[in-house]
Amino acid sequence: MLIINGSTQQQNHGKRPKTGYFNRGELSMILNTYSTRVASGEWRDYALDHLEGAAFFSIFRSSHEQPLYTIEKKRLKGNDRWLFILRDRRKNLRQGARLSDILDYLNNLPRLVNN
Repeated sequence: MLIINGSTQQQNHGKRPKTGYFNRGELSMILNTYSTRVASGEWRDYALDHLEGAAFFSIFRSSHEQPLYTIEKKRLKGNDRWLFILRDRRKNLRQGARLSDILDYLNNLPRLVNN
């Protein structure tokens, strides 16, 4: 396969970076956290995205906004290890090798109070 970028050409020998995905256990953990906030009326929508070497779970207050939070699963270079990153709209809030650490931090963030 021949990849053409602008005026340069590169040979791709059939080896593409692996697409990142959340496994069933990880997705279950994320959806458990997500569902409690949906039940309280704070969050209303989510999106899953998969790219080369990364997967994203984005959380929205409504479907017409930017995500409030994004959980990213990113492949570390040269390894079969993953890094989990929790981001808000502006910055990285937490990162670690275990998803449970990220979700614990997310669960301890301030919650919306309805009167």
